[in-house]
This record gives sequence, C-alpha cells and structure tokens, in this order.
Amino acid sequence: MTTPLLSADQLKAVIRDVPDFPRPGILFKDITPLLAHPRAFQTAVELLGERVQAHGGQAIVAIESRGFLFGAALAARLGLPLQLVRKPGKLPYETVSMSYELEYGSDRVEIHVDAIQPGVAYAVVDDLIATGGTAAAAAGLVEMQRGVVACCAFVIELAFLRGRERLGQRPVEALLSY
Repeated sequence: MTTPLLSADQLKAVIRDVPDFPRPGILFKDITPLLAHPRAFQTAVELLGERVQAHGGQAIVAIESRGFLFGAALAARLGLPLQLVRKPGKLPYETVSMSYELEYGSDRVEIHVDAIQPGVAYAVVDDLIATGGTAAAAAGLVEMQRGVVACCAFVIELAFLRGRERLGQRPVEALLSY
C-alpha cells in the first residue's frame, strides 16, 4: 500500500531553520531532517518527479552536493539517466566547465565532456535555489553541449534572493518557497 504524500505545510514543518549559519545574518534551511523522515523524503522525490515528467525531462543533471541526493532518487524513481555537475577537479574524466559570478568573486562548475547528449531534455536538480548562479551555470553546461533544459527543479526556493531571474526563460519548479 502506498503511503499518502505530505502537504507543502507538512514538508515545511520538517525543514529546520539554523540561524547564523554559515555566517551571521544567514538563516540556513537545513534539509537533513527531511532526509531522515522517510515520508517527507518520499514526498519530495514524488513531487519533483511529477514536475520533471510534466516538463518532459528525459535525464537528470544533479548539482553537487545535496542535489545528488534528490537527483539520484529522482533518476531511480523515473528510470532516467543521471549526470553530475561538480566543483572543479572532482570528476575523474575530461570535463567542460562554466564560470559564474558570486556576490564577491566567481566560481566554476564542471561536467564530463560526454555527459550531455544533443537534443535530450535534462532536468537540472538541486536541493535549493538561492541566487541562482550555480543552477544557471549547470543549465549553461547542458546547453553548451547542445542539450535542452527541460526544467530546473528544487525542493526549496529562497524567493527573496530572486535566483529564478538568473535562469531566464528556463522553466523553474520549487516545492517550497520562502
């Protein structure tokens, strides 16, 4: 028998707020209680899966590191291929990379050079979208290799940081918004 899914309010109740992490003034949204709650984790994966399917996702691109948890579960649940976007120097094979701007400086992400198939629709998955820089770079890697971004899917959106805007016209799905 299938366990009923939780509501958005019930999911929000499982996510823990950690004040002043990683630095003073930041209110960190901690998903570890959600991961430890089987029904909440199942709900997040099921709801993300519905959104990925609605956008015609044919494969998953998961962003390091918490995005790997949701991306792997989604890929297994939907029977889709999974590719990983990581920080520089973490992937063992030849890579392509994309830089993006941070509030103070820049960063870069990489993907294997053979990870993206031209014309295939990829769902870019992460646990959270804040300013959108990492997600936009991951989506850019898909497009640079002539893949299609079906959607960008997140468990949490920090809407006040307007990360959705950095993703331009790419479809954005978030289960919870703060």
